[in-house]
Amino acid sequence: MKILRSNEYRRMPWKNGGGETVEIAVSPERASLSDFDWRISMATVASDGSFSSFPGIDRTLSILEGAGMTLAIEGRQPKLLTVTDAPLSFPAEAPTSATLRDGPVIDLNVMTRRGVLKHRVRRLHVEGSQSLESHARELIVFCHRGSVTLATEGVTATLHALDAAILVQPLPLTLTAEIASGLFLVEIVPGGAA
Repeated sequence: MKILRSNEYRRMPWKNGGGETVEIAVSPERASLSDFDWRISMATVASDGSFSSFPGIDRTLSILEGAGMTLAIEGRQPKLLTVTDAPLSFPAEAPTSATLRDGPVIDLNVMTRRGVLKHRVRRLHVEGSQSLESHARELIVFCHRGSVTLATEGVTATLHALDAAILVQPLPLTLTAEIASGLFLVEIVPGGAA
């Protein structure tokens, strides 16, 4: 289990220069925007505008803070995405623009290289203890709100708000939160897997 603390995340400009992103994790480690296999980041969207294009990449977007934004993705009906909505997946090369609903938002962005890997993003609310099993190659736990303790095979670690953990070929995991806490689970599997 690798623990990632929010104060250690790497900050970098958006690919299109329109803002700043906070890179939570990337594989391979220190990969650039052009050669990653998977990448998880947060971004503050402070104005309406177009998304960066990432050919050959699948993207899933979730709203962490703010009133939400409407995404116009080529070939789809516009979609309002808020903090209560399920994560939204779409091809990262599809021309996409965002219109803010009422002020800036912070989003969580998960990307994988198509044909190499696939991903699934889930919101999870934890209060008390619960068990979690995953058959993913890698499981990333991102603590959105509150704090949660992870325990697997005698190893424990506590994540606070905006911290993350990476588990490779994860074993059954116990999540414990003393107060209601919000997590995102990112499961990464080989590209040919279902």
